[in-house]
Amino acid sequence: MKIRIGTFNLFQFVEPPFSWYTKKEKFTDKEWEEKTAWIKKQIQVMNCDIIGFQEVFSKNALKELLLELGFKYFKTIDKAKIDKKNDLIYISTTVALASKFPIKNLKKVETDFSTLKKHNIEGFFRFAREPIKATIILPNQKEINFYVCHLKSNRENEFEYIFTKTDKLEDKLKKVEVALKNNYSLSLKQRLCEASSLYSDIKTNRNPSILVCDLNDKEFSLTIDALTNKRYHEENLKKDDFLLLDAYHLHKIKVINPHPEFKGVKRTPTSYFAGKGNVLDYVFVSKHFDKNNKFHIGKVTSYEIFDEHLQKNQNGSLLKSDHAQIVCEIEINQ
Repeated sequence: MKIRIGTFNLFQFVEPPFSWYTKKEKFTDKEWEEKTAWIKKQIQVMNCDIIGFQEVFSKNALKELLLELGFKYFKTIDKAKIDKKNDLIYISTTVALASKFPIKNLKKVETDFSTLKKHNIEGFFRFAREPIKATIILPNQKEINFYVCHLKSNRENEFEYIFTKTDKLEDKLKKVEVALKNNYSLSLKQRLCEASSLYSDIKTNRNPSILVCDLNDKEFSLTIDALTNKRYHEENLKKDDFLLLDAYHLHKIKVINPHPEFKGVKRTPTSYFAGKGNVLDYVFVSKHFDKNNKFHIGKVTSYEIFDEHLQKNQNGSLLKSDHAQIVCEIEINQ
C-alpha cells in the first residue's frame, strides 16, 4: 500500500469580502474564483491522500473545496483572528489538515517549558501558528501521528544564518550564541523554541510520525537540528542521533546520463526571495519510514516538488502560491 503526503502553503487563503491584515488586501470575486480553481487543479495533480496546509484564513471555504476533491476529513486546531476594529479583516492565520483516511483524534502541541529556559525566553510564549497533531488511521488499520506546522517567519531586516552540510552542530551553536543571548535574532529564538516543543512531543510518541511544514528556515539550519537531532537537546551525546529524518534524503534520485563532472543533484528551492531560491518546505518522517532501519514499517519511494508556477514567476502570485508544493510517497509494509 502506498500513501501520498503533501504540504501546501496557500498564500493568503482569504475568501472575499474578508481582507488580510489591512483593508485593501483582499481578492475580488473573480480573483478568488481564479485562485481556488488553481488550488483545486494543483491538489488534483499532487494526487495526495493527506495534505497539510499553511496560511489558512477562511477554513470553511477550504473545507468545502477539499470535500469536492474527496477529502472527507478536515481539521484545524485554531481560528484565524479578526481585527477588533473591523470584523472583515483577519490579523492571524492558521494551519489545516485534510485526509482521505479517518482522523482519530486531534491534540494541541504543548510548549516545552524547559526549552524556554534553555533559550532564555522571558515572559509569555506561544507558537506563532498553533500546530496540528492528529492521529490518522490508515486503510490497513495502522495508526500514524501527523503534524502540520508553520514556524515563525523572520522579521524584516533580521540577520539570517546560513549553514551548509559540512557545518557541525557545535559550529552552528557557536555562531548563533551571541545573537541569541543578546536578542539580535528574536525570530530564530522563537523558531528554536517551537521546533524544540515539537521535538519533545514527538519524542513521547509510540506511533510512527510524519511532520509537514513551512519551516521558515533553510536546509541545514539550526531549527532543523532543534526539530530532529537528539544531540541538540542532550549535550552528553557525542554523535548526532535523529528523531526525525528529512524525507528528501530517503528517496533515490534518478540521474539519467550524468556529465563526467557531475557533482550531484542540487535540491530544488521551494520559495524565492530577492531572486535567491531557498528550501523552506519539508516533509519529515520518523525512523519507522527509513528502509535502513530494521524495524521500519514503510519506506519513502518518491519525493516531488511542484514548482511550475515558480519557474514562470519566482515571486509567486497571490492567485496561485509563492511556495512550491511538496509530495512524498511512502510504501507501507502490509
